[in-house]
Amino acid sequence: MIYIAATGMLNALGNDSQQIAAHLKQGKAPGMQRCQGWLSSGRACWLGRVEGALPPIPAALRAHNTRNNQLLLAALAQIRPALDAAITRYGASRVAIVLGTSTSGVDEGDEQIRGSQPDYHYQMQELGDPSRFLAHYLRLDGPAYTISTACSSSARAIISGERLIAAGLADVALVGGADSLSRMPINGFDSLASLSERRCAPFSRDRDGISIGEGAALMLLTREPQPLALLGAGESSDAWHMSAPHPEGEGAERAMRMALQRASLQPAQIGYINLHGTATPLNDQMEAGVIQRLFSNRVPCSSTKHLTGHTLGAAGICEAALSTLILQENLPLPAQDFSEAAQDETLPDFGLLLRPQALQRPVIASNSFAFGGNNTCLILGRVS
Repeated sequence: MIYIAATGMLNALGNDSQQIAAHLKQGKAPGMQRCQGWLSSGRACWLGRVEGALPPIPAALRAHNTRNNQLLLAALAQIRPALDAAITRYGASRVAIVLGTSTSGVDEGDEQIRGSQPDYHYQMQELGDPSRFLAHYLRLDGPAYTISTACSSSARAIISGERLIAAGLADVALVGGADSLSRMPINGFDSLASLSERRCAPFSRDRDGISIGEGAALMLLTREPQPLALLGAGESSDAWHMSAPHPEGEGAERAMRMALQRASLQPAQIGYINLHGTATPLNDQMEAGVIQRLFSNRVPCSSTKHLTGHTLGAAGICEAALSTLILQENLPLPAQDFSEAAQDETLPDFGLLLRPQALQRPVIASNSFAFGGNNTCLILGRVS
């Protein structure tokens, strides 16, 4: 079994676990705001922003000076004692780094084209830069690479870290990811008519798309027993469509069934499901059907993207980290918010939470589905 030794995160809910826990209980996200200046059309849009100052990139690593990497440093600071202890114990060559991202330093590339990025280096926007940066920053020489499979990227980073440890290629793995706000994906989703005109409202009747967010999270995976563990993981690639999910969710269901099988669990043993729940018409309809088919309405579930925004390549780790926080702190399960948009009553009864409630079984599944039919499901739980 692979255990979770430490978790650090920041997103629109807050800049550390304490802030995030407090705002998650309140169902409020200070960083979810209506913003100007991002869309080429001149319209405003809702975005999930990380507020406040971020750690600076050291001058010696200025070729990696991106907001993405600053977000990673902020998450890293929260778990640095546990990581340093692992490096001391196992050595710099036995610590792997696997990260997921969709944007890397693309926004810095955009600023360079616009003439407002004075110290630009092309490698800033390479997808491999986040893991390369952390390896240089931490002076590690174990396996280090970045995965970019759109919205499942950082969930796959977790799965890859687990495999590296299981294969004996590393003793511990620093896994996670980051994505920062960038004009390119924001306008890209707008061109697909997938960007919401308001704060996104997953599973609502008039849902009209996502709200993009930024954030980062890191987990330290280990063989050494800890209170929390990665109980199982599932993945699939149905390749149904470039941007639309399979209408029956065949690949999504395969990923969930694989995760349950690898965790040796039955559906009724799951205590909560953090849904992918993007608030696009097709995703929510597909996911509701799959959850009803596999879990009936017996397992409480909700999406937290109305509180963080869709953090794209960082979504998998951000939502897995929220799940571990719920498990660690015994937080109430977050309800779906229909205060500004009515629930879609045409969807099947699939256990959607309409009010917060206590976690009854200390096991949480977290779904992440991506463009191209790239699907993941992680099952995390308390083991002691």
